[in-house]
Amino acid sequence: MKKQFFFGSMALLVLLFACNNGKDQKPATDSTKPAEAKLGPGSVIKYDSSKRYVFLTWDDSPQPPGTVNSKAIFREHGIKATFFAVGFNQVGPWKKRMIDSLRNDYPQFLLANHSFSHGFNDKYSQFYAPANTDSALNDFIKNEQLLKIPVKIIRLPGNNTWASNGDIQGQKSTTPVVVKLDSLGYKIVGWDMEWSQQAKAKAPKESVDEMIKKLNQKFDDGSTNQPNMIVILSHDRLFEKKQYADSLSRFINILKQDKRYVFETIDHYPTVQAKK
Repeated sequence: MKKQFFFGSMALLVLLFACNNGKDQKPATDSTKPAEAKLGPGSVIKYDSSKRYVFLTWDDSPQPPGTVNSKAIFREHGIKATFFAVGFNQVGPWKKRMIDSLRNDYPQFLLANHSFSHGFNDKYSQFYAPANTDSALNDFIKNEQLLKIPVKIIRLPGNNTWASNGDIQGQKSTTPVVVKLDSLGYKIVGWDMEWSQQAKAKAPKESVDEMIKKLNQKFDDGSTNQPNMIVILSHDRLFEKKQYADSLSRFINILKQDKRYVFETIDHYPTVQAKK
């Protein structure tokens, strides 16, 4: 009886082991399947010709509480946006954390370069003077290194210029700096329309309805820098107060109701994606 019990127990153990290593066991691929590659800043996307691409680009970051409000609204609506940051605005640990957050929140948010000094503190004629070309170049490079900006994308302070792979469109006064930046592989991005600031007030000048009308008209007319693409410039500081933050939310909500509109970060703009 003892021998029968022993051999019966052994047979049961063998059967259980076979089941656990057979069909009832989870496939080994469940734990060994490689993770999908995550696209980083500067990745390339394909466009849908039936869509209208909107690039929200906010300048002079970080400017709390406007930056905080804008981020929260973009996140609430699940849309993408680009923040062009200025190095000397990053003062203190809170603003540093804000920049870190923008950098780390890709693909929803992209951190890009708006110079360290904002054009020698708004002295644009000096900043773009041929004699100061190297100083201006170093100002952008300093900002890139200080803020750890992940892409070679620049918006010139106080100037609507586009440049990519030797194709330059903008004011001649900026040409020496732009040519130098372009030769180093930087892409310079201007804008198609601006949500501008009221004179002497941190508030948007145009109403939501005016912005929507202007945007639709530009798409309908084809009067944008690239077909089916529109770059909107605004500034973080304009959305500090709740009433203006609510306007931004309403603007986005109206656009989202039209399924043609797609929000993207500026690294996916055609001239930025273009290769030499």
